[in-house]
Amino acid sequence: MTDGTGGTERLPGRERRRFPGISSRAYEHPTDRSALVSLRKLSGFDTAVKALSGLLPERSMRLLYLSDSVRVSDQQFAHLNAMLRDACYILDLEKVPPMYVTQDPKPNAMCVGMDEPVIVVTTGLVELLDEEEMRAVIGHEVGHALSGHAVYRTVLLFLSNLAVNIAWIPLGSVAVRALMVALREWFRKSELSADRAGLLVGQDLQASMRGLMKLAGGNHLHEMNVDAFLAQAEEYEAGGDVRDSVLKIMNVMPRSHPFTTVRAAELKKWAASRDHQRIMDGHYPRRSEDKDASIRDSFRESADHYSESVRTSKDPLMGIFRDIAGGVGDVGSKLRDTFTGGRNPGGGQGGSGGGANGSSNTEN
Repeated sequence: MTDGTGGTERLPGRERRRFPGISSRAYEHPTDRSALVSLRKLSGFDTAVKALSGLLPERSMRLLYLSDSVRVSDQQFAHLNAMLRDACYILDLEKVPPMYVTQDPKPNAMCVGMDEPVIVVTTGLVELLDEEEMRAVIGHEVGHALSGHAVYRTVLLFLSNLAVNIAWIPLGSVAVRALMVALREWFRKSELSADRAGLLVGQDLQASMRGLMKLAGGNHLHEMNVDAFLAQAEEYEAGGDVRDSVLKIMNVMPRSHPFTTVRAAELKKWAASRDHQRIMDGHYPRRSEDKDASIRDSFRESADHYSESVRTSKDPLMGIFRDIAGGVGDVGSKLRDTFTGGRNPGGGQGGSGGGANGSSNTEN
C-alpha cells in the first residue's frame, strides 16, 4: 500500500499524495473548526466526556453492529477494507476504525462512537457507488474520525435527546429548539469539512461530484451532468425573492446535512482554493501544533467566513442584509413590496414603473 517514503501512494494509473501528521484543522470548515478548537481547549471537557460515556448506549450499539451487520475485513468486503486502510494511511490516522456494512436500501454512511469511532455504511450505498466514489465517501468518514466529530456528535445527540425529555419544563421547548438549531448548524458545517477530507483521500474531484449526484438522483449517471447539477446550486442560491429565501431557511433547519447540490458547489469551490492547493503541496497545519491553536483566530476566521458569505451571496435576503449594513434606507419598504408584490396599502402598484407614485408610497 505504501512506498515507504511518506510522499505519494502509487496506485494503478496514478499517484496520490499522503499527508503525514496532518491536523484536521487543515480541511475543517471555519465554523466547524472554531467549535472544535473551543471544545479541545475547554478545561475538563475530556473528563466530562469520559464520565458521560458511561451513560450512553455505546456498548449496546457496538454489540448490535457486531451481531447484525458485516464487519469489513480482509475476509469480508475486502475491497472496502483496502479503501479504509488507504484512507487512514493518506490522512495518517494511526488506528484504523472498525467499519461495518449494514442492510439498508437507503444510501447512507456515518461515523459514531465515544471510546473509539465506528464507521457504518449501508448496502444501498455500496451498491450505488463505484470504487472511486466509495473511496471519497470512506475518506469523508475517516475525516469525521480524525476531527473527533464522532465523539462530539455522540455527546451532543445525547444532550439533545435529554433536552427533549425535559421539554415539559416551562420555556423548555424554546431551549430545545435553540439547541437543535445550533447543533444542526454545526452538523451541516462538519459535513462540509468531511467532504473536503474525502477529496484529500480520493484526490479525484469528478468522483466526489459523481457520488454527490448519485446521492441526489440515483444510479443514472448517463442521465446526469456535473455542470448542470452545479447550475442547480447556482439557481437555488440566486433564484426567487425574499419569500423563497425564508422557505430555504425553513427547509434546511431540520436537516443534519446541507443540500446535495450545495455540498457539490462548496466542494468544487474549495478544490479551486489556495488552501486546498497548499495542502496538496505539503503545506498544512500539523497535529503536533493543535494544542497551540488559537481560539481567537478560529473565531475570527469563522466570523470572516460568515461576513464573506453575506457579502458575496446572491440570495435576495442576504442582499437586504447588505443594504442594512451599508445604511441603505427604508429596508421595510423593500420587504413590504417583496411580500405584497409591489402593491401599496391603498391598492396601487409601486415599483420603478410607478414614477413619483412609487416614492410617495414609502412608509417610515
